[in-house]
Amino acid sequence: MAAVFTEDNVYSEAELNGAPPADGQDQVQPPAPEPNIQGQVEEFLGPHPDYDEEEEERKYYRRKRLGVVKNVVGASCGGMIIYSVYMGLLQMQLILHYDETYREVKYGTLGLEDIDNKMLMGINVTPIVGLLYTPLLIRFLGTKWMMFLASGIYALFVSTNYWERYYTLVPSAVAIGVVIVPLWASLGNYITRMAQQYYEYVNYKDEHVQEQKKPPKGAFHSYIIIFQSVFYIIFHLSFVFAEFPMVLFLNKYLNDYKHTLFKVTQCGASGKGVIENLNKTVLLSLPRSLLLIEVESVLMGAAFLAMLIFLVLCGAAYRPTEEIDLRSIGWGNIFQLPFKHLRDYRLRLLCPFFVYSGFETLFAVQGLILSYGVCTVGMEKLWLLVMVYGLSSSVCSGLALTLLRLPRPIILLGGAFMHFVLIIALMCWSPQPREPSYLPYLLVLTALWGLGTALNKTGLSTLLGMLYEDKERLDFVYTIYHWWQAIAIFIVYLWSALPMRAKLGLLLFTLIVACFCYVQMERRLAKKIPFRLPRIPRPRHKVKGYRYLEEENSDESDTDFSDADEKDEDERRLVEEDRNTDDDSQGSPGPERSGVRDRRKKQDNTAYEQAGEREDYVQHTRD
Repeated sequence: MAAVFTEDNVYSEAELNGAPPADGQDQVQPPAPEPNIQGQVEEFLGPHPDYDEEEEERKYYRRKRLGVVKNVVGASCGGMIIYSVYMGLLQMQLILHYDETYREVKYGTLGLEDIDNKMLMGINVTPIVGLLYTPLLIRFLGTKWMMFLASGIYALFVSTNYWERYYTLVPSAVAIGVVIVPLWASLGNYITRMAQQYYEYVNYKDEHVQEQKKPPKGAFHSYIIIFQSVFYIIFHLSFVFAEFPMVLFLNKYLNDYKHTLFKVTQCGASGKGVIENLNKTVLLSLPRSLLLIEVESVLMGAAFLAMLIFLVLCGAAYRPTEEIDLRSIGWGNIFQLPFKHLRDYRLRLLCPFFVYSGFETLFAVQGLILSYGVCTVGMEKLWLLVMVYGLSSSVCSGLALTLLRLPRPIILLGGAFMHFVLIIALMCWSPQPREPSYLPYLLVLTALWGLGTALNKTGLSTLLGMLYEDKERLDFVYTIYHWWQAIAIFIVYLWSALPMRAKLGLLLFTLIVACFCYVQMERRLAKKIPFRLPRIPRPRHKVKGYRYLEEENSDESDTDFSDADEKDEDERRLVEEDRNTDDDSQGSPGPERSGVRDRRKKQDNTAYEQAGEREDYVQHTRD
């Protein structure tokens, strides 16, 4: 028995030592090593040996930058197409309805002239109340969907021209008046927002971008200048494409200037109204109804194309959580924000320039092109004058790129000086009617006015983006800008029957006041006079979910009460700081405000974690 134990011990010891047993028994092979499954899985799931993380990150942000460029070009082309269709159709419609023979033969006693007056009133009067509902529409729909809805309203206006009646044309014209201010506020905000995103994608390695901190002052300026210039270069081409129906279709049906201007005796500065005593029959022959339907169908297709561009090519301006934040503020606060922004002296001092911007745009068409141009050379040259104005505005919008090197006031004051000289010249010039030899002079005047328009429009939009670059949203700023423009357009609509020198005098007075106020604003900024920068209220979320959890701790301790009191104190201090503007109004938060924000952020994070722990505990208890 002892021998057996001895043999077993010898064999076991030899097996443990990895050596064969001492006797001549059969040798047992050691087990084969198991394959390294864990290592193979890690090798399969791990990064590819040729994977370059930095290169892939660079490619990712390059695609993001190309997407931003696509959004800017898409928004610009969509706005250009929709306004080309709108202005081209409106111009063709007003010319046809003005002709007495066309009204009698086509529609009899329908009263198209009265319908046109009501339609123009709807387009010009409705935007007056745009300041009241524009922030609400943008809050409810968002920036991109507001642009899409507005383009749909313009397409609706085109579709009503298939059946020209009071109950189709007038309501669609009122709808256009409703969406004018929201559309332009959304476009201005969208282009500026794309500039901010492009900066983030270019400087994605910077610490303040990665941690979503406030960028350095002036960081967005170059991108805002470039993107606003690109937008207006493309958009001002709408005046060119709007004349295509006139050139390709309507122009061959018009009488020459000897007939249409037969009773006209005064033009230019000595004239009154638009064109006094213009002949009631401007058509040589009536166009066929089928041909009119074909032209309107082409315009309808272009309007649908603009809608698709806004829908497909334009990406969202804000992340979904940011849109949720805006909708969680409340209707009352959203309604008040444009009025609160008017407490900022920068915006108040720019209001005269906003008014002048509306004056000069409508005067270019109604005063310069019609009362000077068409009154002198005839309606058959209308398309040429409008095209020169549009081309000049488009090309000269690129001059805003000089802001990359020149001081900021150069663009606005340069355009104002150009218009000042032209207004003085127009007040002294009364061309004779039926004089086609004046056409070269009129083309030069129109091109120079287009230069001033380009500098004015591009300069104002760029200036607003630069002044309010640190704002979370610019919808409210651009709403104020385009609302004042709408007010100015309504005033021009009211003064259309005044003598031309009275119109030019009002235009000159507004321009001088606008320049004076703008210079005052720049002087105050140079002296670092503080301004009031309204803060968008914090969202108050009512939804529980993965992102927003409310604090519902019924077992609050003294510490919780002290934290709540501290939070209320922080809120009171923030409100007090908003009333008494501090260094944050100049773009740099003070240490006290930063500390309050950090402390409030920590409290929110703590509340979020506590809410998550409560949810896990309740779920575990139920299980």
